[in-house]
Amino acid sequence: MYVDSHCHLNFPALQAQLPDILTRMQAANVGHALVVSVNLRDWPGLIALVESQPCLHASVGVHPDNDAEDDDGAEPVLDDLLQRAVHPKVVAIGETGLDYYRLAEPLDWQRARFRMHIQASRQTGLPLIIHTRAAVADTIRLMREEHADHGVMHCFTETWEMARDAMDLGFYISFSGIVTFKSAVDLQQVAQKVPLDRLLIETDSPYLAPVPYRGKLNDPSKVIHVAEKIAELRGVPVSVIEQASTDNYFRLFSKINHA
Repeated sequence: MYVDSHCHLNFPALQAQLPDILTRMQAANVGHALVVSVNLRDWPGLIALVESQPCLHASVGVHPDNDAEDDDGAEPVLDDLLQRAVHPKVVAIGETGLDYYRLAEPLDWQRARFRMHIQASRQTGLPLIIHTRAAVADTIRLMREEHADHGVMHCFTETWEMARDAMDLGFYISFSGIVTFKSAVDLQQVAQKVPLDRLLIETDSPYLAPVPYRGKLNDPSKVIHVAEKIAELRGVPVSVIEQASTDNYFRLFSKINHA
């Protein structure tokens, strides 16, 4: 069985075709998917979606790019996360992190938001889902300062050095469809080196569809193509990546009861 450790099935393009996606997931042997929160305004709909399906679970968090206006003008506070985290279907905090790619300083608000999510992870015991872009040094610095101790670096696109630093803090490294792109040579080298017991796979759907679907709408059924590419890069049967990534998923998101 495969699992998708990061998707956005509550986004309109995917939610509109949820029955078909669930059918495709079953046909592709994708047994579980984590539907990741990006704001609190849409969280009630997200949680209602995952409540309807045993194979789906949720996180709670606010994306670093999310404008406060997307949450009715209010910056999230710690209690917002802690109260929602008690829901039995919520298995992680995030996605959170730092993204300096599109935004310019001053970004103190973004760093404060990241620190708050780390505090929520520590108080709840739930793993963090971290998004980082163009912010390597500050991401690792804040993780260390706030004692972030378990979670996943989602849709990883950074260097081996950052992967190693994150793993030293107790984090997993998750690869998306980007690893299948011909231009992703450096990332493919990282995918060859990450230990099997720290490796996860994801779609980040509806974005980043893997080859041979690049440029099309992505969904969790396509996560198998990420696994196949990593297996090819490492020279192992795809079943090795399937088993390792699935075991790691349930180990990290340990609140999921998959017996």
